[in-house]
Amino acid sequence: MNETVKGFKDYIGEEAEKREKVREIIKCIFEKYGFEPVETPVIEYVDFVLGENASDEAVSDTFKLKDKGDRNLALRYEFTFQLKRIIQNKKLPFKRYQIGLVFRDEPAAGNRVRQITQCDADIISSGIKDEAEILSLVSSILKELKIKATIYVNNRGLLNEILDEQGITKKEEVIREIDKLDKLSEKKVRENLKKYNADKVLGILKKKPDFFNKYKSYQDILELEKYCKSFNVKIVFQPSLARGLSYYNSNVFEIKSNEMKETISAGGSYLINGIQSTGISLGLDRITGLAKIKDSKKTALVISLNQDDKAIKLVNKIRSSNIACEIMYGKPTKALEYANSKKISYVVFLGNEEVKQKKLKLKNMKTGKEQLMNEKQLFDEITR
Repeated sequence: MNETVKGFKDYIGEEAEKREKVREIIKCIFEKYGFEPVETPVIEYVDFVLGENASDEAVSDTFKLKDKGDRNLALRYEFTFQLKRIIQNKKLPFKRYQIGLVFRDEPAAGNRVRQITQCDADIISSGIKDEAEILSLVSSILKELKIKATIYVNNRGLLNEILDEQGITKKEEVIREIDKLDKLSEKKVRENLKKYNADKVLGILKKKPDFFNKYKSYQDILELEKYCKSFNVKIVFQPSLARGLSYYNSNVFEIKSNEMKETISAGGSYLINGIQSTGISLGLDRITGLAKIKDSKKTALVISLNQDDKAIKLVNKIRSSNIACEIMYGKPTKALEYANSKKISYVVFLGNEEVKQKKLKLKNMKTGKEQLMNEKQLFDEITR
């Protein structure tokens, strides 16, 4: 059996290159905002992974395993719980980013996979101004990748106030059902809420923004809107936005695009080791699928026609100019087929005739144009 496990896939060729480019853009913007990189283990003790949130959907989908020492271990399902360990004795505020693999043992379908490359940025010790900056950060990433999307916000405290007003005691269970509104029909969610006598909540969540002024936690939304305007970031208040993880305790965020049903980025504010913090997470897989970036990278292929030593020296010079370059020996037809298959920008022919004339033959693979030129002219052409 050579096929991948369901929910896992290989990335090769153009797809892999695009992912790497998107990853690099995200990394550069994280660092531009002052976040520092962190790496953490993929495998942890299962008790640490599950923590106090074992009933949350994402946590309950944790991959569990044992090592040869019969220790109960698990693959990480996200990065946030690992902050409990790495923020100890750190000077606050601590701004970290992490890009890496997380795993969910859940059904795979459409854009829902089981191995996810997650890109996270968190501020440990934060306030509403920091939440606005986090949303500015994700807005900058979307703009750079030319992804049209809407940033939705809500507040977990507001949801709790509404549930308290309705006399609902099983708040976590109800919030978990409300969080399914983007996956299930409203009718199905309403049926689920009836078990907790909470179906009337859906009507409240459809009210216009002014209605929510009477709730204390709504002021956090208004303050977030104010600071987002300073960052030139537009947000949309969505009272039904819940986010499934129970550790969120204040403003929560979700970013959606009309081009994809699933959420492309999400986050919010939470307590970690008793410290109020905030963060955002982007799924590289979904973001890459939506990203509209041009491949501006120039590449070259040198074909040696019995001039191997000179060809190798030329390849080294081209690589020193930060142009990706390969070399092939003889058989120009086969080399050109290879160049076409890899969408290489330029092909350089170097044979006896070129050496006699002290010239190089350059073929622009996009236009098909061939020219004889000296080395300086060649470098001017491929590096401009």
